[in-house]
Amino acid sequence: MESGKTTKPSGGRKGAAKRKPISKSVKAGLQFPVGRIARFLKKGRYAQRLGTGAPIYLAAVLEYLAAEVLELAGNAARDNKKTRIIPRHLLLAVRNDEELGKLLSGVTIAHGGVLPNIHQVLLPKKTNKGEKDAAEPKSPKKSPKK
Repeated sequence: MESGKTTKPSGGRKGAAKRKPISKSVKAGLQFPVGRIARFLKKGRYAQRLGTGAPIYLAAVLEYLAAEVLELAGNAARDNKKTRIIPRHLLLAVRNDEELGKLLSGVTIAHGGVLPNIHQVLLPKKTNKGEKDAAEPKSPKKSPKK
């Protein structure tokens, strides 16, 4: 054994202990998996090269959209006095929101149903007699002046 050599810790750093690995999602402050999205972008061959910010940006956008849809669906579930979100609540949330409805206009949600809507032509017609009576209050008739 040589007495002059010192042993290095793994990783090649002098005197530093090995740090616990931190995921890209934690660094970016996101819940969606940045590393997995990066892997899918690379495997999908959408481009020859991939920047480091692209999967982070895409993960942030997907997380925002998911949070938005879930919040609106939760509100729809609460309106229907339910504690669990079902596909019907997702459909009501998406179709009642203008921007999400435009984004997902060509999407069919299984077991979602349709928005409640009755065409104006099919509704019963209002009578003129009822509108006249409500508009003019009844006054006692006076005899004409002579």
